[in-house]
Amino acid sequence: MPRFLLTIQYDGTDFCGWQRQKELRTVQKCLEEALSALFEKPTQAVASGRTDAGVHAAAQAVHFDADTKIPADKIAFALNTALPPDLSALACKIVPDNFNARFFAKRKTYCYKLYYSPHRKPLLERGHAHTVIAPDLDKMREAADKIIGTRDFSCFLAAGSKVKDAVRTVFSLDVRQKPTDNGEIFEIYVCGNGFLYNMVRIIAGTLLYAGIGKISPQEVSEIIENRDRKRAGKTLPPNGLTLVGVEY
Repeated sequence: MPRFLLTIQYDGTDFCGWQRQKELRTVQKCLEEALSALFEKPTQAVASGRTDAGVHAAAQAVHFDADTKIPADKIAFALNTALPPDLSALACKIVPDNFNARFFAKRKTYCYKLYYSPHRKPLLERGHAHTVIAPDLDKMREAADKIIGTRDFSCFLAAGSKVKDAVRTVFSLDVRQKPTDNGEIFEIYVCGNGFLYNMVRIIAGTLLYAGIGKISPQEVSEIIENRDRKRAGKTLPPNGLTLVGVEY
């Protein structure tokens, strides 16, 4: 049975995360229902990783197996007739039978978006976190430089989580600022070989803290070295986080 790699995009606002859960609306549930209806057979979908409730994806990677006469490049078109408006298939192709969307991933890139404004901007709320204090871009970038590399990132792991190995590699961490009519938008792009639970949202919170003066950029190195979750920034809300893409 052929294996396919599907690229999907979704607005996570009204989803209870990726993973299928009883009686809850999740991305996996909606996608598998559409796949099963299309192929007239129960079809499971395996993602590159689970996104939490409220987190978005510009290009999530998913594999599935199907015995179908539909050409691979037409599957996305067929699927989208059954998918809801906040979930869409973008592309599909055949991959080797042993391909695994989760275990074969080499790099993942996330973007965390936040905006500065004295008042809330409703048009930005679904895809950005909000700060009422203007961050200093240079300080955020200086703090970001301390994070790049292969390290034990226990300080960026959600409290109460347990992992055997907290060592991860952050290949790049870029902070960009875009002035707009709705306020100053800050975009934090982080590329790594994998991420701990809530790691990107905590990194974003730490950079925000550096930008507004709650911690100094120099302290970030100490926080990582001491594995000090309490001194790192808060976990920013999920609505600002988007999975940008996955590389294999």
